[in-house]
Amino acid sequence: MAEESKSGLRKPVFTKVEQLRPGTFGHTLTVKVVSVKMVLQKGRADGPQVRQMRIAECLVGDETGLIIFTARNDQVDLMKEDTTVILRNAKIDMFKGSMRLAVDKWGRVEVTEPADFTVKEDNNLSLIEYELVNVVEE
Repeated sequence: MAEESKSGLRKPVFTKVEQLRPGTFGHTLTVKVVSVKMVLQKGRADGPQVRQMRIAECLVGDETGLIIFTARNDQVDLMKEDTTVILRNAKIDMFKGSMRLAVDKWGRVEVTEPADFTVKEDNNLSLIEYELVNVVEE
C-alpha cells in the first residue's frame, strides 16, 4: 500500500455505463464493442507526412447499458466487434443533445481479456436526449 501512494498512482475505480452523466470525466470502464461504424475517414496532406483522420462511432456496453464511443485515429483499429476493451480516463462529450463517450490524449484504450458479461442492449444512454438548462441562482 505504501508503494502505491509513493508513485502517485491510484487504483482505478471502474464505472458502469448506467452511472455515466453529461459533463463528467475521468471514467474507467470495461466494455464490450457491439458495433463499429466509420463516420469519417479523410487524409490531409499537410507538409512532409500525410495525416489521416479517422472517426468511428462504436456502440459499446456492459451489463448495465450501452453508449456510443467515439473512436479517433489509432483507437479505431482497436475497436473490433465482440472485443472487450478498457477505456481509461474517458469523458462524456455532448453531441446534438446526447451523450458520447470519448478518450482524448490523456486517456487510453486497451484491449483486454474477453469479459464474461452480457451487454444490456435495451438501455442505450446515447438515445436519451439532454437539454441544456441555465440555472440562475438568486
